[in-house]
Amino acid sequence: MLYCGRNAAPMEKSQPVHIMSIDVEEYFQVEAFAAQISRDTWSERPSRVVESTRRALDLFERHRTQATFFFVGWVARKYPQLVREAAARGHEVACHSYWHRTVYSLSPEEFRTDLREAKDVLEQASGQTVLGFRAPSWSITRESIWALDILVEEGFRYDSSIFPIVHDLYGIPNAQRRRYLHTCAGGLQLPEFPPATVRMLGTNFPAAGGGYLRIFPLWYNLWAFRKLEREFGEPVVVYFHPWELDPSQPRLAGKLKSRLRHYTGLNRMEGKLSRLLTEFRFQPFRNLLMTAAD
Repeated sequence: MLYCGRNAAPMEKSQPVHIMSIDVEEYFQVEAFAAQISRDTWSERPSRVVESTRRALDLFERHRTQATFFFVGWVARKYPQLVREAAARGHEVACHSYWHRTVYSLSPEEFRTDLREAKDVLEQASGQTVLGFRAPSWSITRESIWALDILVEEGFRYDSSIFPIVHDLYGIPNAQRRRYLHTCAGGLQLPEFPPATVRMLGTNFPAAGGGYLRIFPLWYNLWAFRKLEREFGEPVVVYFHPWELDPSQPRLAGKLKSRLRHYTGLNRMEGKLSRLLTEFRFQPFRNLLMTAAD
């Protein structure tokens, strides 16, 4: 399928050991409140990211699960011990930008600078080579597809930023729903791992991640997992944020839609994740790269 001026070649099927990922950011860094909260005030606000990320680490340990932690560089610089702890507990450390700005709001030069700063901070803190990138708010869209070339040029081995849905903030609706390869500048290839969607009535519906896991019923997400296992026989990409395990986080002022998206279902999220971790097996993204190399 051609959807952004690039050839996207499907990758081979693999056994459905699914992907668990977590976007490590503060509750006040989300795009829903970006208009109300200046980056200049971040250091003044009560931090919750260490406590909530450790809650996720403990949850994974109870279920003997390794995951990919996409850290915001600002968080990694302020709390390098948290990055080291995630790495020491067997998880993959990956990149979620430095300032958590949408890619389509940046110039290519600004994106490259942000990317380099984040990658450097993460590699110094973790002792790992950072292989993967996930854009804040899934913000690699048709308008910012140029970012893929920069990712390859900066040494990234995979991306998980393109959501194949219709949304007011992100998405390429006709992008592929299963993992595939971008052909970038110079003929280099970059694997893409889209988040989970199910197709019904000619439309892609999101499932099994973030607000969609929090807000939609558990039965829907379990049904989506099993449907995708039958349809593709490939790993389902699950994602969430540490603040989604923190129902006591401070409430921020914002538009009603933003507050509904951010706060609905917080008190049920840990239970839903526990159910998924009980029902299915999970791995970090790097395992799939290692398998492909073998």
